[in-house]
Amino acid sequence: MLDPVITSEGVAVAHLFCVRTPETDDEAVIAAVKTAESAAVQVVTVAVLGHKADLCFMALAADSWLLRDLQTGLMNAGLALVDSFVSITEVSEYAAGLPEEMRNMRLYPELPPDGKYAWCFYPMTKRREADANWYRLDFDHRKELMMEHGTSGRQFAGRIVQLITASTGLDDWEWGVTLFGVKLDDLKDTVYTMRYDTASAVYAEFGPFYTGMAGPVEEIVGRTG
Repeated sequence: MLDPVITSEGVAVAHLFCVRTPETDDEAVIAAVKTAESAAVQVVTVAVLGHKADLCFMALAADSWLLRDLQTGLMNAGLALVDSFVSITEVSEYAAGLPEEMRNMRLYPELPPDGKYAWCFYPMTKRREADANWYRLDFDHRKELMMEHGTSGRQFAGRIVQLITASTGLDDWEWGVTLFGVKLDDLKDTVYTMRYDTASAVYAEFGPFYTGMAGPVEEIVGRTG
């Protein structure tokens, strides 16, 4: 057996965006997810709206090899991988001093949250333009801007559960943002409101958005066949 590949703290995360092919075997897809879950992988299965993908499997595990095993199982079940995002859970440098319970919620989240089946994901990066370079700001200024950003986000407590994962050096973007909402417009309202914060309006670049509905793998696979 290959040695586990783990993180110093937190877990590895893979968002696997797939489309069906003529060879897709629904029972094998479900079995791949169940096998991963039996190995202590958290898997959120999403029916994706629109043309970008049919399904997303958001998987979290301590050992990155378990994520790769899930990816292999889904491909062997006849799904085609059309996009992906690799990241890890983290506690931001701007959140030093968080209570242990809140740290653990960020590092070791339990997903999906009850009652929140509206789902979206997008990657983002901080700008490095000559007149808007996030990385040339001093730490205190960056922290102040992130505190403002966090205040906007707390308006949606109860409506939204947000997981921000770090991908610098792991993928093409620097962070991935996954939102779980009660209603579809919870997702829209959150992103719209927070885009007015300076940290986003001046310093953020956003990638493609994926939106869908999360649920039990058997039901999601059955509804998307």
